Amino acid sequence: MRPPGEETRKKRGEFVETVRTVVSALIIALVIRTFLFQPFNIPSGSMEPTLLIGDYLFVSKFAYGYSHFSFPFSPPLFPGRVLGAQPQRGDIAVFRPPSNESTDFIKRIIGLPSDRIQVIDGVVHINDVAVKREPMPDFVGQDPCRPAAASNPPVHVKRWRETLPNGVSYETLQCAAYGGFPDTTSVYRVPPGHFFMMGDNRENSDDSRFPEVGFVPFENLIGRAQIIFFSIEGGSAWQVWRWPWAVRWGRIPTLLH
Repeated sequence: MRPPGEETRKKRGEFVETVRTVVSALIIALVIRTFLFQPFNIPSGSMEPTLLIGDYLFVSKFAYGYSHFSFPFSPPLFPGRVLGAQPQRGDIAVFRPPSNESTDFIKRIIGLPSDRIQVIDGVVHINDVAVKREPMPDFVGQDPCRPAAASNPPVHVKRWRETLPNGVSYETLQCAAYGGFPDTTSVYRVPPGHFFMMGDNRENSDDSRFPEVGFVPFENLIGRAQIIFFSIEGGSAWQVWRWPWAVRWGRIPTLLH
């Protein structure tokens, strides 16, 4: 027979050990999310065809160093960046626009500090030199330029392969319905310490061409998109019963550049 109170002490010990395990797991998860990798899902089509609605990414938090935006709830702990590393042209980056520092955006870095950026008839010019652009077979599918019309029959949209001066290459979309801004813009002069961001889906992207986003300070960059670790069409990753037919297995994993 066990001594009186031993069963109670045993249960109390098991409960304490469970609490310790849960707390330790939460601390480890917080450290990983803050300093290493943060999960991010794609809610809009602004980066099509590179990123699709329903893609889930890991964003490298250490790629550019750390600012107060690296931490949950973005407490104003310090100005600028710690252990900062310069972003590269062509990186896909998560950031907070200066006009809305509570919302994460994801776009491609096109302009570096002191660059001159202009779009002329859909062609990006960097420091007065046109970015190399080659035609590809049309994108065929749900209209990437009018997401609300997703139930309409498949459409054909012009698709191009752009290659930046540093060799980074990726696909972009161009909707024929647009002929003015943002297909042709004035010259944007990127201030020191800032970056010019653009979505790959050029006519369906709120990016640095628009004052609502504008130039993005280095401090506002959160991290670089590294890899697609999950992708599902028309739903949430938590809807596991839809996985057999809704998961885009061919996109898992996809390294990003």
